[in-house]
Amino acid sequence: MESNTMVITRKIQLLIDSEDKDIIKHAKDQLYNWQWICFRAANMIMSHHFVQEQVKDFFYLTDGVKLKIADEKKEESGILKSSRQNTTYRLLSNHFKGQIPTNILSNLNNTLISYFNKEKDSYWKGEKSLRNYKRNIPLPFGAEVLSKLTNTPDNKNFSFKLFQIPFRTYLGKDNSDKKIILERIKSGLLKLRSSQIQLDKGKVFLLAAIQIEKEQHILDPTIIAEASLSIEHPVTVKIGIHEHAIGNKEEFLHRRLAIQAAVNRVKKAVAFNSGGHGRKRKMKSLEDYRNMEKRYVEHKLHVYSRMLIDFCVKHQAATLLLINQQEKEEIAKEDHFLLQNWSYYSLKDKIRYKAELAGIQMIVE
Repeated sequence: MESNTMVITRKIQLLIDSEDKDIIKHAKDQLYNWQWICFRAANMIMSHHFVQEQVKDFFYLTDGVKLKIADEKKEESGILKSSRQNTTYRLLSNHFKGQIPTNILSNLNNTLISYFNKEKDSYWKGEKSLRNYKRNIPLPFGAEVLSKLTNTPDNKNFSFKLFQIPFRTYLGKDNSDKKIILERIKSGLLKLRSSQIQLDKGKVFLLAAIQIEKEQHILDPTIIAEASLSIEHPVTVKIGIHEHAIGNKEEFLHRRLAIQAAVNRVKKAVAFNSGGHGRKRKMKSLEDYRNMEKRYVEHKLHVYSRMLIDFCVKHQAATLLLINQQEKEEIAKEDHFLLQNWSYYSLKDKIRYKAELAGIQMIVE
């Protein structure tokens, strides 16, 4: 039975809630130390489970001995002292106990084993390589360890404690739904699920996973919407006799190329910009233009995907079919202009997210 809920993620910047510089430094050093441990632990988990899956093929290790990767208490021929999931948790506990909260290790172990089990068939077929985790891996934690979520005195942000580290949000001039979502979590109207802390260039971010109710619409399983993504018209959708083009080349591509041309002009003038704070000061105008292009593209893709799903809901289409999408993505890989200027993957992801929220099944052809 299809679930009526789904999990969305919001990225929220965090600050250490203290005026003491020593406390702030100690908290950040602790977070970066935990991140280093998670980096090591994640690769250990994947390596050990890969070996556990393959050990049955290590026929040269023993002769005439039947090996079975199972708990010896449950299976007569089992060679493990505990369940497979518990083996790597005990491994991590032996290596890192007392250095990092066990809640982080437990959530990391559960998440990675889930990924491994979903992908292991692809490993054996040679379609995927074993996941390799980098030093910037996020820190996973259970929602139960986040406590004392309250409004800050200015009522513009929120404060809370996580592993006894005091945090407060920094929403700034954010016009999205983050403040509304946090307010609803505080009041119990929304539920926070297992989330993550991400460290990026000295900044701290909360990757909050929130469980929400799907939108309720009257949809007809017999009605199928056929959509095509292209550079001429970002989205063209057809439902029966109804056909609708969303966006156009002049609106999206020409504006983006204009911003790119401005980026190139600014890049040539960077050497003549005033210094004072080294490279960062000289590159500020260039970064501003690059961020302008990124914001413009993200905004347009959100608008296009929203208009597409609204059109499907209006005509009660329960299924959305993206026509020839895989072929177009392969062509885009070979065409530098398309790869640079047409965001197939990002638009597809935004459509998928909004389709799931609306209860529409999306199929990529």
